[in-house]
Amino acid sequence: MLHRLAHTRVCRCFILPTPRALSNAPVPAPTPPAAPPLSAADLEQLLRRCHYSASNHRFHSLLPLLSHPSVLLSSALHLSRRAHPSLPTPPQPPPITIAAAAAAFSSPSSHLRLLLPSRLKGQPLPVPTLPLRLAFRCAASVLDAVFASRAATFAYRGRHAAVRYLKSIPSASWFFRVAIPRQPFAPRHVRRLLGAISNKVDDPGFLEFLNELFVSDAVAFELGGCELGRGLPQESELTGTLVNIFFNIVDGEIMAIREEVHKKHPRMKDDDDRVRHTPVRVYAVRYLDDILVVTSGSKMLTIEIRDRIIAALERDLEVKVDRLGSSIHSAVSEKIEFLGIEFQAVPPSVLHPPMSEKAKRARKKYLKMKAEKAQELKNARETRRKKLGLKILNHLFKRMRRGEEFEFDFRIEKEVQQVFRDWAEETVAQYFESREHCQYWHRLLTSGDFLSLNRVRDQLPPALVDSYDKFQETVDSFLMPMRSHDMTEEEERLAEEEEEKQYEKRTVEDLTELKMRANVPIDLVRKAVKLTGFTNSMGRPRPIKLLLCLDDVDIIKWYAGVGRRWLDFFCCCRNFKMVKTVVTYHLRFSCFLTLAEKHECTKRQAISHFTKDLKVANHDGMAEVYFPTEREIKMMGDKNLSDPKPVDGALTMILVRLAVDGTSYPCLAHFCAKTETVLYRIRLLQNRLNIDPLNEKKWVHGLGAIHESLNKKCLPLCSMHANDLFLGKITLQDIDCTQFVDVE
Repeated sequence: MLHRLAHTRVCRCFILPTPRALSNAPVPAPTPPAAPPLSAADLEQLLRRCHYSASNHRFHSLLPLLSHPSVLLSSALHLSRRAHPSLPTPPQPPPITIAAAAAAFSSPSSHLRLLLPSRLKGQPLPVPTLPLRLAFRCAASVLDAVFASRAATFAYRGRHAAVRYLKSIPSASWFFRVAIPRQPFAPRHVRRLLGAISNKVDDPGFLEFLNELFVSDAVAFELGGCELGRGLPQESELTGTLVNIFFNIVDGEIMAIREEVHKKHPRMKDDDDRVRHTPVRVYAVRYLDDILVVTSGSKMLTIEIRDRIIAALERDLEVKVDRLGSSIHSAVSEKIEFLGIEFQAVPPSVLHPPMSEKAKRARKKYLKMKAEKAQELKNARETRRKKLGLKILNHLFKRMRRGEEFEFDFRIEKEVQQVFRDWAEETVAQYFESREHCQYWHRLLTSGDFLSLNRVRDQLPPALVDSYDKFQETVDSFLMPMRSHDMTEEEERLAEEEEEKQYEKRTVEDLTELKMRANVPIDLVRKAVKLTGFTNSMGRPRPIKLLLCLDDVDIIKWYAGVGRRWLDFFCCCRNFKMVKTVVTYHLRFSCFLTLAEKHECTKRQAISHFTKDLKVANHDGMAEVYFPTEREIKMMGDKNLSDPKPVDGALTMILVRLAVDGTSYPCLAHFCAKTETVLYRIRLLQNRLNIDPLNEKKWVHGLGAIHESLNKKCLPLCSMHANDLFLGKITLQDIDCTQFVDVE
């Protein structure tokens, strides 16, 4: 009964506009299809208005709010947009799924399915159904709205946003990464998490719902692993939000440390520009359970900060921390890996080095060729104009000789005069810009002048001599430019002064400033390329024989998905050129060799057939390009950064198309009603190579892996979603993994 009354109260808040109307008679709840979706701002406003108690500063009645049709519809639209990135308007979720999601809040364990692994020693994976995933999304949106105002500014939800902040840190001296070893999110952690939520939420039913999610393994993850934030199927939509709430205590401790340090070391106003003051500062970045702290102070201060953070983790959150792995590193002489990228503090001249002599000569040559090309185009334009004018005059002259008269409806003498006047002014201006022409006329006007002799000047009237001197000064000012060698010396002197100023500025900046450099871990990328099979032991491209059973289009799409996501992920790095080379050379030619191996031809024949851009014909016979072209790769950089797509799912999974005709299985993508599907079998990299992803000696450090229970599972997909999954536009989180098809 209480649950029903709370649900009625929430529905009134959605329908009635004023608080006064809330005291009237109850209004019946709207049907799910008629309920309007809520945006994040509207949801936060609704929570503040109808579910917040000013007396105890806590939120209440959140569980009835989760099952409201408007909240369910907005979450369903979010999942639909994410699962249909190729459509401008995603399909509307069916009301049946929304109603089932409302029922999932009462019994989440009944909406779980166990996926058994293909190996006998493997662990099963509990996978939520689509209604339960929708319930997860509703809970995540409500918790984000509740804890949005309490979130720290350095707790990032996007990788590129965190990297952009790290690159802006000035004058770093020491840094350390809080090393959390792999450990399950145990009941003691769940108790701490629910305690942190109960400080802001006064709803026992909602807390019991979250506790049941952990008890039934509907939400299960590990701290210190590499599966969080990767788009893997073993991660739910609620994981990121719960991890941020769990680490909110550590965020508060870091904020208190920063405030104390900034008060002890205030920024001083520099009265003299020659005095540079760099106060001690503390910078922190947290992405889910990964924490990096950077300081510009002493090592003892950094050790004290590290001990306080580790103490907060062990005391308040009961999280095990590897103290040896959390050692202090010099930001100048050592590198540290964070979010799959290496960071190091370097002088500004390393990030922006001066041009070498070879580059300067090449630039001068380019500018000279550009000026010559512009002059050639100008001469050609003037030649064409001259020929056209001569043709027109010749034609008019012939007609006038025959006695023909020209009659015009309007007079154009003024317009013609203005045109010729403009041409004359442009010609004179261009003439005086030429140094050779000015020297020629100056020589003509001053050579053999007898008025420069003193005996002649004494015999002439002073007025004539003064007029001559003024005329000579005017001629010199207009037609006597600086001598060529004097001009060259002046230019060289100015260039030397400018170079000395730039050298002085770079020297001062290198001695007083430090910039954070983000680099791609080259060794890990090479290990990943070799582990996947793109290259052989000598580092040269080789074919991947597991892809031979795929169609040509699917082979190219698989390579394109891996290459594009690598480019998007590492585009913020300084040595991004290395990743461009890997994608342009290793992946592209590995694709050519795979296609050549499939068709039993040579590499040259494969390149001539598919072209260097790997063009392939679609169903309509039109050529399409999925793999990034060389020109497109050259233009990529860190100009427009966005949160990158997960890379691990594309690299460690291969979809093999099954030769089954006449299937009528529906597409397993969320809210996709198409029945014209094709069966694909999932083949995982770690099972194919028989390698344990937890073994960092054989596996790539930091590379996440899809759970082994999905190996050899078959899923029907329509052509659009199969294309999106190959190209990396969607992940396995956008697919209902509980509806896999059993095919022998």
